[in-house]
Amino acid sequence: MTDDLACTMYLLAHDEAAGGPYDRSRTALLVRAAALIDLAVRGRLGEDRGTVTVSGTAPTGNPVLDRVLRDAADGHSWKHLLRRHRKRTLTDVEDRLAATGLLTVREPRTRFGARRLSVTDPAVTAAVRARVSAALHGDGPVRDLPAADAALLALAAAGGVRTVVSRRDRKAFRSRIDTCTGSLAGLAPGLEQAVRALPTTMIAAQGGMGGN
Repeated sequence: MTDDLACTMYLLAHDEAAGGPYDRSRTALLVRAAALIDLAVRGRLGEDRGTVTVSGTAPTGNPVLDRVLRDAADGHSWKHLLRRHRKRTLTDVEDRLAATGLLTVREPRTRFGARRLSVTDPAVTAAVRARVSAALHGDGPVRDLPAADAALLALAAAGGVRTVVSRRDRKAFRSRIDTCTGSLAGLAPGLEQAVRALPTTMIAAQGGMGGN
């Protein structure tokens, strides 16, 4: 499961004490971005003059990615796809983690309550965070990092996941984080731009931006 970028991003953003993501609105955008990056790494999404393109018709075998892939079929910008159906993607990721036994879900007792989610094996979350911490604090060149680790670091920094990238880390390792984000341009220039714009997109989302 930890090779699934969207699910891995969710585990990074999970706050056990809160019974769910550290910030549900922000995490929805982060897991959506992670799914888009995953599809780009697999060669299923590309870019043509700013528009996202789809390659191949076979399913990926991952239900979260397959739904995101269908969203991309109509031809949109990366930014549009990042915002589109992000809440649904977040729920899909939680359901996938629950189905594999990595997450337990307690449904709300009332109509307006929130369901609580717990990671069943904290060691899995710890291992994922250790991977990203090693990518952040390592002294080797970013080009030698696994693409997934560089992407997760870029997303965690952009999303303000402080349990992974603290404020001090963001200042101390600004250049390394920037290089990780820049590496996304090798997949698609528009994808890199969409990730760089995530902080602004998140502010807009919390203000009631559309694209649920």
